[in-house]
Amino acid sequence: MKSLRTPADRFADLADYPFEPNYVDIDDTDGGSLRVHYLDEGPTDGPVVLCMHGEPSWSYLYRKMIPLLTSAGCRVIAPDLVGFGKSDKPSEKSDYTFARHVAWMQAAIIDHLDLTDATFFGQDWGGLVGLRLVAENPDRFARVVIGNTGLPTGDIAPSQAFLDWQKFSQESPDFPIGFIIQGASNVELSEAEVAAYDAPFPDETFKEGARIFPSLVPTSPDDPAVPANKAAWQVFAAWTKPFVTCFSDGDPVTAGGDKPFRKLVPGAEGQPHVTVAGANHFFQEDAPEELAQIIVDSVNRG
Repeated sequence: MKSLRTPADRFADLADYPFEPNYVDIDDTDGGSLRVHYLDEGPTDGPVVLCMHGEPSWSYLYRKMIPLLTSAGCRVIAPDLVGFGKSDKPSEKSDYTFARHVAWMQAAIIDHLDLTDATFFGQDWGGLVGLRLVAENPDRFARVVIGNTGLPTGDIAPSQAFLDWQKFSQESPDFPIGFIIQGASNVELSEAEVAAYDAPFPDETFKEGARIFPSLVPTSPDDPAVPANKAAWQVFAAWTKPFVTCFSDGDPVTAGGDKPFRKLVPGAEGQPHVTVAGANHFFQEDAPEELAQIIVDSVNRG
């Protein structure tokens, strides 16, 4: 597997991203290695909150939430998925699979940091990958908080909004990362913030992971990720620890995605589920204070 590494100077003086980088080298399935970046902020003895980003963002998405969580005493772990942020970027679309993303995060975050008693928070593909991690390591997690995400098994037809996004990701000659994130956020990002989202991708060759992600969402029962996702649902069908949903009211792609979790996960019963008002798909940009408080409240409830 050939991979690319974004030059460090692309990340110099990013707007509102003062965090120290952490790196771990992991083995890939082809016998080589990949360098994965993650943030590790807050008191080392604080309750762990694992925040996972999705497509096509990176840990920069959590820059507004991290100070709020750490000021509440939490230790925040925020990795960059392989292909994103400061992590290495395999150069071929075929290098990326749902299973590989789970395995890469298992090695880089769960095993390397030996996480225990953690709170998981995931959005978009951060939820798809992270929920698999939770299901495959249930004893390491104390609670789950999710929003604008899912765990598809291919038996429900995707929305037209998602199909349009999938088509764009594969057919558009340009894939403007910062512009895409601005378009799915209700707040107006500054030029510096848009540039920060573009920073990991010096040119189109760095974007194969970002482009392929929409096509990796299971949309049919014969998708290769379906058996593992169904196995994860079996875990969550018996999950009695707290499980909180906080989906936004303005995301056309994941609208209604909270309902299966609230219906099927025992730990979701009686929880203070939230509809985040006035927020779009990237609600970490639109409502960081509200999201951070939802996580802190969940941690404090035990």
